[in-house]
Amino acid sequence: MPELPEVETIARGVHDRIHGDTIVEAIFGSHREPFKTPPARQAKGLEGREILAVHRTGKHIVCELGAANSSLNPREACPSAQWIVHLGMTGRLLVTTSDAPPAPHTHARLRLATGRELRFVDPRRFGRLDFLDLARATAFHAAGVDPLTITGEEFARLFHPRRLTIKAALLNQSLLSGVGNIYADESLFRAGIRPRRLANRLTKAQLEALRLALREVLLHAINLGGSSVSDYVDADGLKGFFQLEHCVYLRTGLPCRRCQTPIRRILLAGRGTHYCPKCQR
Repeated sequence: MPELPEVETIARGVHDRIHGDTIVEAIFGSHREPFKTPPARQAKGLEGREILAVHRTGKHIVCELGAANSSLNPREACPSAQWIVHLGMTGRLLVTTSDAPPAPHTHARLRLATGRELRFVDPRRFGRLDFLDLARATAFHAAGVDPLTITGEEFARLFHPRRLTIKAALLNQSLLSGVGNIYADESLFRAGIRPRRLANRLTKAQLEALRLALREVLLHAINLGGSSVSDYVDADGLKGFFQLEHCVYLRTGLPCRRCQTPIRRILLAGRGTHYCPKCQR
């Protein structure tokens, strides 16, 4: 599943390419799974709206939309609706030309005034599409705190009371939004903490080291376009490069990049978990 760096990369790419454009027509597929809001209601709500901005919230991509058929400059308009995309396991959000053949498993096509299209492709159909009219609903927000903005005090206050393994705590989206298996493993390695350690047994200094390691890993992964270990590609259909710098994730049996000890894999919190038995304690 795409995690924070991958979702951030896609959101930035989509924003750069289509903000200020207008949705002329919204075309949806027949499979019901991707739709939190019925497709007919989404189409009616989307058509004629300007795309003011596209950004990430947690693991979701949020398109901020202006009023339908508004003549305001996008920079002056306030969002009156949101189109929310969750990529699920295999979802892709691509910007393409309108004459490009749709890929298999394309569930949504937003035709834009400039002749481009924004397409949602999802072979396994675990992704979700939602539309919010902000006159009738509150704006979307993630359940947990964003790991890129959380302070040291907030991080310690959030994790120190938890009687969970630190790996399970990092994956809990009601605590932090956006961290998944890849970046939990990589940040724990960089902080020198074993994934089985209980969060409430870590010192404040260890929690601060973990917070900084997590932020560093996430930002570096964003700079490299995310990790392409499965289906992930960016808004142009291109793969990321951070998987080339993984220290532990999916490196079972390979030598640790620091100490040459073979990387181990265990099952923890229902997820395959990778760590170095020497560097992490």
